[in-house]
Amino acid sequence: MRHRFASGRGILFVAVLIVALIVFLPMRLALGWFGVAEAGMTACDVSGTIWSGALTDSRFGDIAMGDLSARVSPLQLLLGRARIALAAPDGATGPRLTGAVDVTRHSVGLSDVTASLPVGNAFAPVPVTMLELDNVSVSFKAENCDRAAGRVRAVLTGDVAGQVIPTSMSGTPRCDAGALLLPLTSPAGEGSTIRIWPDGRYHADLTLAPADPAQAARLQASGFVQTQQGWQLAIEGRF
Repeated sequence: MRHRFASGRGILFVAVLIVALIVFLPMRLALGWFGVAEAGMTACDVSGTIWSGALTDSRFGDIAMGDLSARVSPLQLLLGRARIALAAPDGATGPRLTGAVDVTRHSVGLSDVTASLPVGNAFAPVPVTMLELDNVSVSFKAENCDRAAGRVRAVLTGDVAGQVIPTSMSGTPRCDAGALLLPLTSPAGEGSTIRIWPDGRYHADLTLAPADPAQAARLQASGFVQTQQGWQLAIEGRF
């Protein structure tokens, strides 16, 4: 009986230890295990546990997301998926954001993300200042875009080569030839088509309609090429 009791205590101790490790697992370690950094997301500091964490000055590539609360869904873990719910804390002065990052063994993506994100110089020389996401979901599986939904709006300011540009362009994301495609258009018909790959590369085409030959010449001198849709500038980069 003493032997059985000791064995029972040993099993109970191991079980309690495993539960304690899960319950108090630091969020910093969890994000590393889930490969969030490999997907392009970083933070100056990560604190708290897997169930109630905080990210300070978080970013996705060059796009600032500010301070966020973070927690892992227990139900999704049971289903073999790491779902990290993110939200800007109440009263936060940084970007507005709610949604989740989903990571499985073979895929990574975003679920139901609504946010207003300052993009800095991510799309230079196109003066995009803000990306507004409305219930956007994106999934990359086996290095290819697998699913995309929601609404994206780009806010622009200034001009390009003296050409006045639309103040906003919007569209519905979709998958195209393995990339995430954002076909954004303005009410006047000008637009930008952005393709994003899971490794952070992007290709963007900005199409403008100059009002006169002099403006067309200025666009041509700035690298624009005339196409059937208008004068187009191709931009490539990485987040």
